[in-house]
Amino acid sequence: MPPLADSVVAALRSAGCVFAEDEAELILSTARTPDEVTAMVDRRVAGLPLEHVLGWAGFHGLRVSVEPGVFVPRRRTEYLVDQAVALADDASVVVDLCCGSGAVGAALAAALGGPELHAADIDPAAVRCARRNVAPFAGHVHEGDLFAALPDTLRGRVDVLAANVPYVPTEEVGLLPSEARDHEPLVALDGGDDGLDLVRRVAAEAPQWLAPGGCLLVETSEHQAPLAVEAFARSGLLARLAVSEELYANVVIGVRP
Repeated sequence: MPPLADSVVAALRSAGCVFAEDEAELILSTARTPDEVTAMVDRRVAGLPLEHVLGWAGFHGLRVSVEPGVFVPRRRTEYLVDQAVALADDASVVVDLCCGSGAVGAALAAALGGPELHAADIDPAAVRCARRNVAPFAGHVHEGDLFAALPDTLRGRVDVLAANVPYVPTEEVGLLPSEARDHEPLVALDGGDDGLDLVRRVAAEAPQWLAPGGCLLVETSEHQAPLAVEAFARSGLLARLAVSEELYANVVIGVRP
């Protein structure tokens, strides 16, 4: 191992990075100069999420731009994308609600062959970031609170509505790893008292936006899933739960009859 790589690994390992070698490789392959390497290592050692240090995250085969203050897409959310593609591989209109970086929308657009793509988030920083990530797919990004951000012309036309809403119960936000707790926006984490406030809001309004046969997909925790399925069913959707034990992913799926 070259001396620079050696020192990067040592610095990361001393800071408690479990995958120091892998992180060092990513930093060294992303940085353009030794000074950039030093600056990136310093930020990582200070606790900044690796993806914010690099400026990108790998997601569903894409390199997604991320920046400080924007929610980092999780690998388990790739399962939501896979479920959507399997269910609606001929989708022509896709919406990524609570889009954060726009990773889900970009991944769906790539997998589905370029549908009409819309994404929305209430956070201006996320909107700016998402615009970069969906631009290659001619995507449109809207700023606002859930469906209020979307153009009315989408009502009744959406084939896939992916809503990776925050679902951490308020009292549990403080228990999250510091990378999330200290460096990601609270609005992207806090889901209310039981974590399902936004899931219920999305489920209640989704049928107005879905096309016949269109599907809504949200991610929840294992213990929240039964209540989320109930919320979907109450709104008139045909609801079911899909689980990946490998990714610790729980995706509630609702189809408009």
